[in-house]
Amino acid sequence: MPKIERILCPIDFSEFSERAYDYAQSLAWHYKATLFLQHVIDSLTPYYPYQAYPDAYNEMCRMVRAGAERQLQEFVEKHARHGIQPQCKVEDGIATDLILSFADAQAVNLIVMGTHGLRGIDHLVLGSVTEKVLQKARCPVLAVCKPAHDHVTPGEDPDPIHLHRILYCTDFSDYSEQAFDDAVSLAAEYKAELTLLHVLEGIEDSADIENEIAKVMENLEKRIPPEMSKNYTTKGLVRIGKAYQQIVELALESQTDLIVMGVRGQHSIDRAIFGSTTYRVVQLGPCPVLVVHN
Repeated sequence: MPKIERILCPIDFSEFSERAYDYAQSLAWHYKATLFLQHVIDSLTPYYPYQAYPDAYNEMCRMVRAGAERQLQEFVEKHARHGIQPQCKVEDGIATDLILSFADAQAVNLIVMGTHGLRGIDHLVLGSVTEKVLQKARCPVLAVCKPAHDHVTPGEDPDPIHLHRILYCTDFSDYSEQAFDDAVSLAAEYKAELTLLHVLEGIEDSADIENEIAKVMENLEKRIPPEMSKNYTTKGLVRIGKAYQQIVELALESQTDLIVMGVRGQHSIDRAIFGSTTYRVVQLGPCPVLVVHN
């Protein structure tokens, strides 16, 4: 991405947020960015009238917050890499609202979140918090699932994330073009192979499929600056079928490490738009997905 200076990684202490934190640290190290670590405690609703026992309730809240702060600090120490010291924040409230408000207040350039997504599982497994942040965030969101092939290096490697193959998906709309700069920047930063993909839908019965494919390939190749090809492998690719299915299948076939997609700005994203392609790729894809809002 053109400029990553501030990264936010929400943590719920699950294995999914642990994996997301690996990515957040890697990106912070590569881009020399400030890393924020945020844990949100679900709103503490007393089981008795608050007015009757205010001191006991306040003490309970204090203890819960102190425990969460210790747990977050232990998490940082256990998963430390690069010598990065994140700025930690523990808050009490509604997770989605606090993540979005914190990102806005800190002018965050990227949110990195874990998902519970496994291929073939119902959309509810994605996680309501991650889903809402993906829809409403003003900045790009990297949704990190457990990949079909693991490219996170275990052990003492100071940089466990190795992005060898990046897949950029475009329908030539303005919002997908916005994601192109991010894909190029990541490919350059990680010296990764970059594939530009366009999926042709609804032309199976066309009498001139070869001509359609040729036109798309020409458009894709125009997007590749000459200097890119000199430094790392870049190629265009056209596939025919349902967009999200072809994206997921290609990512599996090529062992893609990261998918980059653009979506309309948060004010126009609803389930119908978000769910049509991007949501399904995040849900079903075999690797992390960077969702870039226009």
